[in-house]
Formats: sequence, structure tokens, C-alpha cells
Amino acid sequence: MIKSLIPYLNRMMPVIMLAFLALALLQVILIFAPHWQDIMGHLYDFLSWARPAYFPLSVFFTFVVISGAIFNFFASRLAQKGLFLRKGFIMDVLRRLTNREKLEEMLERQQREATLDAAELSAALRSKIIGQDEVCEDISHQLRRRLALRVRNRPVGVFLLAGPPGTGKTYLAKQISQQTQRPLLHFDMTQMSSPHAATLLFGSPRGYVGSDTFGGLTGGLKEQPNAVVLLDEIEKAHPDVLKKFLTAWNDGHVTEASTGEQVSTNDVIFVLTSNIATEALTEIVRRTVNEPEKTRAESVEVLSKSGMAPEVLNRIDRIFVFKALEGLNLARVAALEIEKLIESYDLQIENEGIDPALLFALLTKQQKLGSIASARDLTRSVEDMLGESLILARQSGATKIRLEQDSNGVRAVSSSAR
Repeated sequence: MIKSLIPYLNRMMPVIMLAFLALALLQVILIFAPHWQDIMGHLYDFLSWARPAYFPLSVFFTFVVISGAIFNFFASRLAQKGLFLRKGFIMDVLRRLTNREKLEEMLERQQREATLDAAELSAALRSKIIGQDEVCEDISHQLRRRLALRVRNRPVGVFLLAGPPGTGKTYLAKQISQQTQRPLLHFDMTQMSSPHAATLLFGSPRGYVGSDTFGGLTGGLKEQPNAVVLLDEIEKAHPDVLKKFLTAWNDGHVTEASTGEQVSTNDVIFVLTSNIATEALTEIVRRTVNEPEKTRAESVEVLSKSGMAPEVLNRIDRIFVFKALEGLNLARVAALEIEKLIESYDLQIENEGIDPALLFALLTKQQKLGSIASARDLTRSVEDMLGESLILARQSGATKIRLEQDSNGVRAVSSSAR
């Protein structure tokens, strides 16, 4: 009973001391009953007597306060850094026993991902990926939920981005890497069309050429275990290569062929892109709005019929379908491509410097290509239409230009030539 009161009494000690001093003062007043004028007189005499000590005391107390503040500042810094005193020397336990900077980076990333704001991530992705707002919002919420998990025995996520070529699938993967501050491992699966290509990713068996180094995937994940792994155009890979990924997606590790070492994939985000069955997938998404399970089931069926292995599809967490770019969204992409091309010639475009007729001509050309059109076709069209005029503008010494469309084609006009 008494032991349990000790913490309470410790907290109350300042109040007890104040009460004691108040009672002592009251006792003095009751005994001597001094008049207030006498009290003021004695106080004045005391202050006059102590006047020579004012300056030394002020210097002393100022020194004490400053010393205390300095000590408190450095003590807090040392405590935060895990430092302690031993035999007169300051020693950093973490710096002595491990890579402190890397540990701090890992803790910071863990805290950042645990508090990931889906709305903020979605807004950042939408500002970069044109015309795919629903995909950006959906994948942001998926990442928030999955990154918040502390214990995992498989990757953070295995996401398939399907849709027409040039609609932003690869760029979205790169933006996820950038926004989550994770390294990107990018593999072009068109180079994995033969069964032997697996050695490029998973290494060569011992005794074979190349067995002295790790594969691109296994080596990359060993160095960067929290990477975003982009498998571009997954449908172009040989089935034997794809089967090698099953343990990565299902069991949480990949095996390096040269050493047999298992490399964890539990902190990896896998992003796969595909251009197959885009029209059928677009129709499925249109019909099954707000029905994610039905969307997934029908999408898996369509992709399976298009040649993608069922065992691969069964290990994909979510399928995101990108819409074909059209109208103003396509115009935005065209404007950005024009700006990028102009900057590559060390030129600048003035505000409202792109003739709307030029954008309309580009959109009309894309529409004539129909469903086979892509953003890459748009890029080539921009280069074909503007290349020569930009060269002439650069040779004339222009730095800032506007683009004008007339019956003779496109002209790059210097802003000073108005």
C-alpha cells in the first residue's frame, strides 16, 4: 500500500514544499506580528546592503542558465544518436557495430511507407500520367494498404498494367518508383523470348559461362531488396522464363542459379505491363465498374485465352486496364511531346506558343490510324512535322519560339519576330 503511494508522493513534492513554506511564513507573522511599514523598511535595508553583490550574482546565474541550456542541448542530441560515455570517450554504438546511415535510411523509409497518404500519391501520379485517373487512384490505395503491413511472406504487390501501347504503363511504374523513393529495376521482356534468356535474370548454373556473376534480377534484388521491378511487355517472355518468377511471387524469394542462394522478394513491388487483348479488357472494365472481383475474373479469362499462362495470372494481385488516349488527353500528350522535342534543341516555347491547328492536325492523324495508334506514333509524328523547322530556328540564333501551322506546313517563329 505504502509502496504504491511513493510515485504519487514524488509528484506531489513541489506542492508539499510550497505548503510548508506558506505555513512557516504564517507562523512568523503570528509570532512577531510586524507592521507592514516595518517589513518594507527591513526589506529596503536588506536590498541596500546586498547591492554590491547584484552584478556578480547576475553574471553567475546567467552563466548557470547558459551552461544548463548547452548541456541540455548536447545531452538530447547524444541521446537521440544512441551515444554514451565510456572511459571518458564518446562512443557511438551503432556506428561502431553496424552501418548506422543505412539503418537510419531503412527506419525512415519504414516510417514513410507506414504513413503513406493514398490521396497525395494518387494526386502525384495523376499529375504525371495523363488520362488514367482511375488507375492512379486504385493503385495508390493498393500500395497504401500493402506497404502498411509489417509482416509479409510474399511481395508487396504483383500488378499487371494492361492496355494499348504508349498509354503510360511503363511511365506509371517509373513514377511509382520515384514517388515511393524506391530503386527501379527495369527488364525488357522482349529480350527474354528464349528459354536460355532466364540466365540474364537468374544467373547461369555453376560451371557455365557467366556463373561468376549474379543474374540481373537476383543481383539487383540482393543489392536493392526494396526495388520496384518492372517487367515490360511480359507476354513476350518465354513460358520457361515466366515460370522462374512463380517462387518470387508465391514463396517470397528467387534463387540465384550460380550459387543456389535465395534472395528475398518480400519487400519488392512487381509491375508487369502487357499490350495483349486490350480491346476485350477495356470492354470488361466498362461493363464491370465498381465490381473488382468480377473485373479480375473476366480479365484473367481473357488474358488466359490470349496466351498468358494461368499459373502466372493466378499470382497477379491486381489487373489495371489503361484506356486508349483520345480527345483532350491525347492533345495534352501531344503538347508535352512538342515541348520535350523543343527543349532537346535547346529552345523554349513561349506561353500559348503552340498553334491549335497543329495539335488538331496531329490528333486527326492519330484518329486515322484507329485502334493501332499509340503515343509512340504521336511522338514520331511530332518529330517528323517539327524537326526541320526547329533546326532552322536554332541556326538562326532563336532561343524562344512559337509554332505556327499554315498551308506550307509548320514554322518555328522566334518570339522576337512578332
